[in-house]
Amino acid sequence: MSLMITHLGTGSRGNCTLLSNNDYNILIDNGFSGKQLQKRLELLELKPEEIDGILISHHHGDHAKGALIAEKKWSTKLYCNYTTAKELEITDNKNLSIFDNLQKIDFGNRLSILPVPVPHEGTDNVGFIVSYQGIKSAAVVTDLGASTTELEGHLRGCEHISIEANYDERKLKSSNYPIGLQNRIMSRGGHLSNNQTGELLSRVIDQNTKTITLCHLSENSNKPHIAESTVLYHISDKFEGDITISKQSGPEFCHYVGQGELEKMKSYI
Repeated sequence: MSLMITHLGTGSRGNCTLLSNNDYNILIDNGFSGKQLQKRLELLELKPEEIDGILISHHHGDHAKGALIAEKKWSTKLYCNYTTAKELEITDNKNLSIFDNLQKIDFGNRLSILPVPVPHEGTDNVGFIVSYQGIKSAAVVTDLGASTTELEGHLRGCEHISIEANYDERKLKSSNYPIGLQNRIMSRGGHLSNNQTGELLSRVIDQNTKTITLCHLSENSNKPHIAESTVLYHISDKFEGDITISKQSGPEFCHYVGQGELEKMKSYI
């Protein structure tokens, strides 16, 4: 029995990732409207009422506004740290569970998720490390301007890594963004460039790393083929798995972690 990881869409207009097994359906972030969430889940034969909880990485609207909609519309349980709850003004919400950073969150006895702090300006942002059946299985990390030793320690050993590759330096610097905004994006509190993501991955991937998904690509300062080729430049000598791109209009594909050989065969038929 495996854990399915599906990006319903990533980018500046909304981010949402589904973790699903036979017991739980958990979302990491939701920046989509109720209508969009419902539409995207239908493609996976799921209804919003079947979502058991939404973990919110930080309070920015492209990650959190849809989570608040889901709570109001379907009473979906929300999980976030106190700073994020305070920014969203939901500290007294009866459907909210506040976690501490680096505090494991259990969903049954097979699925657990660890929120790990990452730098992002004006937020208490976290990435999520997912363990399934007692094995560190996957990571979902976006919106960070720099890596940390702590994060890299948690990424090592993951079978699947979803991580942002937000911009290409050359395209960003030649964009129509004001210089101040360009500098914010490139700062420690901003986002990872394709090169930064490649360098980070080169330090953490090992024989356990089977799949990588690049997320949260800028529509103005990046292109999928540029992100993929740049990252592969840094990791091609040590990575032999599959690399995919998550776009704004998902879901487009699913990854399965924790599979036995027979289950792998079934999922690709």
